Amino acid sequence: MKEIYTALLEAKKEIGKATKNATNPHFKNKYVDINALIETVEPVLLSKGLLLLQPIENGRQYTRIIHAESSQMIESFIELPTVGTPQGIGSAITYYRRYTLQSILSMQAEDDDGNKASVPPAKVKQIVNDSQFEKAILKYETDKDYFTRLGEAMTFTPQQQLEINEILGL
Repeated sequence: MKEIYTALLEAKKEIGKATKNATNPHFKNKYVDINALIETVEPVLLSKGLLLLQPIENGRQYTRIIHAESSQMIESFIELPTVGTPQGIGSAITYYRRYTLQSILSMQAEDDDGNKASVPPAKVKQIVNDSQFEKAILKYETDKDYFTRLGEAMTFTPQQQLEINEILGL
């Protein structure tokens, strides 16, 4: 595994941080989208002889980095949701591709707001439970800003966030 680790070390020295370039229109938070992330890492990986693949196999989203010369590989994966619409599952795939890639490379996201570093950390928010989430979906039909207000007070699970994105057509 020496060859892939050496190549990854050299790549990580050049990759740096990915810049948050997209905004969730509903929650107004910034994030690094999958295209910007790949644009940041893939040229460096390729220059070091490393191939990035992100296949779906057996209900899992994989991120694999392969050292072309030695065929050595590292990988990360996460289980995909088993329920939902094709659009919701597509959102999950994109979301998981982004997070497995950031995870396997231990990447940090560069915050475009330097003032956030000087603000004391916020209190930990309570997670929305299933009953609250079902009520939120019903409430959304008559109050289109309800998810935003609830998201300011509480935290959605990743699966809930995927469902919200599907409802909102994101």
